[in-house]
Amino acid sequence: MVRLGRRTKVLAPTLTPGAIVVLDHADLDSVAARTLVAARPLAVINNVPFVSGRYPNRGPEVLLRAGIALYEGGSGAEDLFAILRDGELGRISGGVLEQSGTIIRLAPFTSAILEDKMRAARANLNDALSDFAQNTLRYLDREEERSLLLDPVSVPETRTVLAGRAVLIVVRGDGYEEDLAQLGLFLREQSPAVIAVDGAADALLTLGVRPDIILGDMDSISDAGLRCGAELIVHAYSRPLTSGNSVAPGLERVESLRLEAQTFPVAGTSEDAALLLAYERGADLIVAVGTHSHLEDFLDKGRGGMASTFLVRLKVGSRLVDARGVSRLYARRQRLAPLMVSLAICAAFPLVVLFANTSVGQHLWRSLVVWLRLHFG
Repeated sequence: MVRLGRRTKVLAPTLTPGAIVVLDHADLDSVAARTLVAARPLAVINNVPFVSGRYPNRGPEVLLRAGIALYEGGSGAEDLFAILRDGELGRISGGVLEQSGTIIRLAPFTSAILEDKMRAARANLNDALSDFAQNTLRYLDREEERSLLLDPVSVPETRTVLAGRAVLIVVRGDGYEEDLAQLGLFLREQSPAVIAVDGAADALLTLGVRPDIILGDMDSISDAGLRCGAELIVHAYSRPLTSGNSVAPGLERVESLRLEAQTFPVAGTSEDAALLLAYERGADLIVAVGTHSHLEDFLDKGRGGMASTFLVRLKVGSRLVDARGVSRLYARRQRLAPLMVSLAICAAFPLVVLFANTSVGQHLWRSLVVWLRLHFG
């Protein structure tokens, strides 16, 4: 079956194994790629380049390592979304996609092609960094962004008590599921309040952790996640797009499910809003998993700057512990464990030999031999 979707994070949860997926996602990021891998598609076709060359995005590598065939839409002159039909059967073979008599020639996207494109993208990274820094500085000068740091933020009241507690904030960032899995001891010992940013709620529920608060645009979370019983806070624009009240795009979806939600009008990303909520509500410790902090993170999100995140982290930094990458620390420790056992055995061997040459050691050895003969013949 051919499935079409211009928004990968919306399409991925609806996929079934073996689907032929058609995307419109330039510079596919690793988080979106992992959601596709979980759906086990037969092939992924991109209507636009997997790697544009602006920066070295990691999404295509994730898909290729999972054994998923990748294709780009041929010459790029044709809009696959205008030709193909969503939900109808199709067949792909030898770089040719066929659906209901329509034949489209595709360009295979192989590991060799990816390597060449990534080499060129890495060469462009300095230019991307320069543009990103200039955009960040320009936005820092806007009153709307500066108010995040200088002015008090009006945050919504919550049923969940955050004051004086540890708060765990989970964001759908690169490697967030692996990092989250390493925080079991922290969850058991500290019993933190848990804030999930949008689709991260589904990952928490999979691990058996129900978030206390879900905050975000509500466009990448499942209906089951929204109905899990958590408090719902919809991230709203800090200024109305039209006359009237602040606009919260995700509120319509929440209300369509007959659920109650508050809105939080604030500049920046939903991730920034979650950090501000915990800080302004008096959290003693804020532990963040999956948050975005470097150039490739923000380019993956399609953001040309990070002014709001920079200012929010300046504000909450004294209480913030970024747990991103903690799984790598545990993985390294696990790789060292067999080596440490081997070293311990090697160190103990000379002591065993010396002990065996003493009268006490020889007596114990003879006793062991007699015992073995009696029991095992």
